[in-house]
Amino acid sequence: MSLEIVAGLTLKSLNPRVWDRKSEYYLRDLRAVMISYADFHQMPAQRRKAMEQGLHAHLGMPKSVKVYLDNGAFYFLGREDERPRREYEEFVEKAKPDWWPIPQDFIPTPKMTVMQQRQCFTRTMRVNRAYEHDGFVPVIHISPFLEKYTAAIKDNEKLSGKTAIALGAIVPNLLRSSKAIPYAQILENLRHVRQVFADKKIHVFGIGGTSTLHLAALLEMDSVDSSGWRNRAARGLVQLPGSGDRMVADLGSWRGRKPSEEEWEILVSCRCPACRKYGLDGLKAGLIWGFCNRATHNLWVLLEENRKIQKWIKSGKYPSLYDNHLNNSIYLPLIRQLVESRDWKFQARAEKLALR
Repeated sequence: MSLEIVAGLTLKSLNPRVWDRKSEYYLRDLRAVMISYADFHQMPAQRRKAMEQGLHAHLGMPKSVKVYLDNGAFYFLGREDERPRREYEEFVEKAKPDWWPIPQDFIPTPKMTVMQQRQCFTRTMRVNRAYEHDGFVPVIHISPFLEKYTAAIKDNEKLSGKTAIALGAIVPNLLRSSKAIPYAQILENLRHVRQVFADKKIHVFGIGGTSTLHLAALLEMDSVDSSGWRNRAARGLVQLPGSGDRMVADLGSWRGRKPSEEEWEILVSCRCPACRKYGLDGLKAGLIWGFCNRATHNLWVLLEENRKIQKWIKSGKYPSLYDNHLNNSIYLPLIRQLVESRDWKFQARAEKLALR
């Protein structure tokens, strides 16, 4: 099964409507989006309408595009009195998302003490056990207690019978915050989760970048989400395949690396809907129009990157192509390690047999 890119949305502005066939920014390869319950919690009128109409209808989302619901754990950190478990359950029942995690998890951060991270593990597992029923997806976290998480899930008959699991707390470590887990250990953690839950669909929160997509695909994760395509666009940044972010719009306070002459040429020849219609002027523009163009470009790049990765892996050609494609990625050593540990000849044969 191919890796699924889940595009993070916000109720504050659903533009650009990349899922809408009538939109000039329509991306036909988009198959899933994610919206946070925290948005609905802050907008009671929107919450009520979503429950009345269903999430797909309320967002104007075709049935061909799955709607993932995030529980808003980051938003509710430090807002203990606002944690709306019962309201979340009601929302899931009536709004009918296609995928939803437990209503509450407690995210450990690297700067926490071991005792505090243990408390996050204990409290999150308590919620996992309380929501063994129905379609609630258990959540586990990258932390010193990851193996305790996987053991606790395996030891629980109902939780171990779930078909999906969600993995979080990766972003603070990837961003190299204080006391972050080393990259190599993150890789081993991801391997461990994939091996222990070989029978489950694994969703990884928040790592949908052009380089981290390679890690997720090589580790055979099933889906990843990211709002980075929007966040970068709001700061005047666009993504380049294999090269990272470049600053194309001067929005005042934001700074970043500007494209080289060669990279401007790559952008000129870009085939995303925004670049084909508006070119560099659209990417460089300010206000909502420029944002929509950059955001569409960024998500198109992610989808196209994922398409290439899946094609290279299935053909067995990935080992000969990835190194020249990825330019100065900090994750390149980890990707190289994964490539070297994989039996590509066997995989290529298996793919051919599957096609017969």
